[in-house]
Amino acid sequence: MERPAWAPQGIDITMPSVSRIYDYYLGGSHNFEVDREAARRAMEFMPGLPKIMQANRAFMRRAVRFAVDEGITQFLDIGSGIPTFGNVHEVARRADPESRVVYVDHDAVAVAHSRAVLDGDDKTAVVAADLRKPQDILGSSEVEALLDLDRPVALLLVAVLHFVEDAYDPCTAVAELRDALAPGSMIALTHASYEGMPIPAEQAGQAVGVYKDIRNPLIMRSREEIARFFEGYDMVEPGLVPMPRWRPDTAPEEEDPYAFSGFAGVGRKA
Repeated sequence: MERPAWAPQGIDITMPSVSRIYDYYLGGSHNFEVDREAARRAMEFMPGLPKIMQANRAFMRRAVRFAVDEGITQFLDIGSGIPTFGNVHEVARRADPESRVVYVDHDAVAVAHSRAVLDGDDKTAVVAADLRKPQDILGSSEVEALLDLDRPVALLLVAVLHFVEDAYDPCTAVAELRDALAPGSMIALTHASYEGMPIPAEQAGQAVGVYKDIRNPLIMRSREEIARFFEGYDMVEPGLVPMPRWRPDTAPEEEDPYAFSGFAGVGRKA
């Protein structure tokens, strides 16, 4: 396989990446054939996967606008992925031009492409780090230079926690991040779940199996399990709900049934 010019040296282009698969679902061009093949295999069982990813992005944009409306202009986006239309800094700056954003990802392609896109932008930064190691994120020079953790920050965990297995204790990682944030900060997250899917769990489980096969397990959690990530936060109305039902711009009834797979919510630290 020929290495594209935009692909960083040192990454294995024969192994699929969830960041690049996500990029493919959203219609992006920064993915390899191995990523597209894995995505197509998953879509054989769950054809609405692109609709789910679009619902994730739409929720993220609404949550960012809500945070700015509430006076928050600092964003820490963990698991940010490969830049595509409607990124956090673009949405936030339309609401407040002074908004600052730190993007965090552990995928080399996502990090390299983000840095290229944001080169020369002094109000954004990109950190190569893993959600499972919060102190690497919080102690990074980029976070220290760009974010004032004594003021409220919006922590974005969109479509990332379901790639962290229980063995890595994601609740503790989220709690460490929460404890580092000032009162008034927010958390906005989405998470995959079998609840709400318009297909049988057994069929959806076969799509989940594709992610296991490529060594990126997709952990489907219940609404009750997902709610644990909000410990220490007061839930913002309407609570933890299917993505199209969180402060929608359009009637949820107009959404594709797949968009209701999984949950989204926003919490505020007292």
